[in-house]
Amino acid sequence: MSHSTLPSLSALATQLDNAGTSSVELTQAALSRAGTGEGPKVYTRVFQEQALAAAAASDALRKAGLKRSEIDGLPLSVKDLFDIKGESTRSGSVVLRDAPVAQRNATVVQRLMNAGAVVIGTTNMTEFAYSGLGLNPHYGTPRNPWEREMGEGRIPGGSSSGAAISVTDGMATAAIGSDTGGSVRIPSALCGLTGFKPTARRVSQEGVLPLSTTLDSIGPLAPTVACCEVLDAIMSGGNDAPVAAKPLKGLRLLSPSNAVTDGLDAHVAACYAQTLSKLSAAGAIIVEQSVEPFDQLPSINSQGGFIAAEAWAWHRQLIADKADGYDPRVVSRIRRGKDISAADYIDLLQRRAAWIQAVEQQLADFDAMIMPTVPVIAPTIAELQDDDVYHKTNLLILRNPTFINFLDGCAVSLPCHAPGTAPVGFSIAAAGGQDKTVLAIAKAVEALLRD
Repeated sequence: MSHSTLPSLSALATQLDNAGTSSVELTQAALSRAGTGEGPKVYTRVFQEQALAAAAASDALRKAGLKRSEIDGLPLSVKDLFDIKGESTRSGSVVLRDAPVAQRNATVVQRLMNAGAVVIGTTNMTEFAYSGLGLNPHYGTPRNPWEREMGEGRIPGGSSSGAAISVTDGMATAAIGSDTGGSVRIPSALCGLTGFKPTARRVSQEGVLPLSTTLDSIGPLAPTVACCEVLDAIMSGGNDAPVAAKPLKGLRLLSPSNAVTDGLDAHVAACYAQTLSKLSAAGAIIVEQSVEPFDQLPSINSQGGFIAAEAWAWHRQLIADKADGYDPRVVSRIRRGKDISAADYIDLLQRRAAWIQAVEQQLADFDAMIMPTVPVIAPTIAELQDDDVYHKTNLLILRNPTFINFLDGCAVSLPCHAPGTAPVGFSIAAAGGQDKTVLAIAKAVEALLRD
């Protein structure tokens, strides 16, 4: 399936309302796909019995004239770092296999279930969410739908790897992931989906296994912007009405002339240029400007940043007990946090505050900032067996999305490639708290790109 052929949540809800399908039918289809093809590498756990029971309940309620929300009866997947009552939360690891089971659902999972969502299972991910590539040595790596049959295939992107493939392969209608340095937007970009990273504080992290408590945010991977919007409204506990698309004419968009376009491959560069020319033709005002703070970020994060410091604090005892069970590429990066002192950490907090202020000042003249979500198309799984290539590629793929996490901002990644070509993401971002603006602009850009 390409992104353009996946049914939107509202199209499926309409089918359910008109008795064109049932939640049980949708759930059975998702479950049967989860049992074949990439399924065993996509899901770390499948809740067959519970899912079918939830679907039957949804159908019964709908028959009685009760509809809990726009997503009532729709099968969703959740990343393996959200607590599910009665299950151990493993976060794509084997070292937590025998961890105590969760006593309650994560807040977001409970909110989705209260809205009638049918949770199919927990999706595979980079161990402990610590990489943008999506490789997992324990549970396997689900392959990108693009050129899947060539060699070992291409990476799905991470860390929400199974999340993306659960949607592209019809094992869920949408997926819930987490995003610390791009982990929702990267797999969305590389697999042709729409991904939304909200402002971190917007969605409760209760019952979510952390990577970086400072940078983690929770968002959806789905077929359209409107799908992301409806899921975000439920997860954030609001009852927000959907926003209207913002007219493109006169919209002021900042396209950074530094950092974000370094190392673009030819296909991404062409897709990005074409998107900019379509936006200009539609009357948007695109201003290319250097965003100087972007050039400072590598040195600010040279010791590993918040992620290394906060991951080390969480993992240090587990690593002391079970280091051998970790993915070596993950544990080596967590261990960098051991050398970050309290003074270093306080410096980092202060530098971040100043950095955010500088970027926000520059963004004040614009409606949003735009950039390629990821500078390259999905690399092959085979080429990343080399450790050196792995680390370089990981840094490159995380680079652009990380700017927005460090900004404490929000962003949507939209597919901007021609059908039948390698998936490419176009990112629309803004400062923290401007989630509605970003969604409204993304709706307009999505309509332009789908014409």
